[in-house]
Amino acid sequence: MSRQPEVLWAQRSDKVYLTVSLPDAKDVSVKCEKEGLFTFSAIGAQGEPFTFSLELYAAVAPEGCKTKIGLRNIICSIQKEEKGWWRRLLKSEEKPAPYLKVDWNKWCDEDEKPASEPGSDDDEATYGDGDDESSDDGMLYLPDLEKARGNRG
Repeated sequence: MSRQPEVLWAQRSDKVYLTVSLPDAKDVSVKCEKEGLFTFSAIGAQGEPFTFSLELYAAVAPEGCKTKIGLRNIICSIQKEEKGWWRRLLKSEEKPAPYLKVDWNKWCDEDEKPASEPGSDDDEATYGDGDDESSDDGMLYLPDLEKARGNRG
């Protein structure tokens, strides 16, 4: 039976970043389709399969999708077909799966200029000490960002 790894996401006006937390992954396969279907599969350190598929909010440019495999995680940079800020990660308005979370370390609001491109899995903040908020109600929706940030501590 396949499992889902934790997936953190952030965006810029032209890209979406997905960070898949899966140490020592093998046989990593990532596929981006134009209509916004993102598919991931890999084998974990103990030989267990991990897979998931996401129907992204809007179309993407498959030729602009890049993957960097690190020791602790896999970072996927997904080029949006059209520049602009997505209201949420997924096309569906339903509550997202519990393994999908906002990557606050890489998050950039529309009115902010990003300091640099996210991308290294060697960042100091490799997702904290596991003490982050788990009340994900609406955290993947932009209108609830301020409320979610206010709950972070």
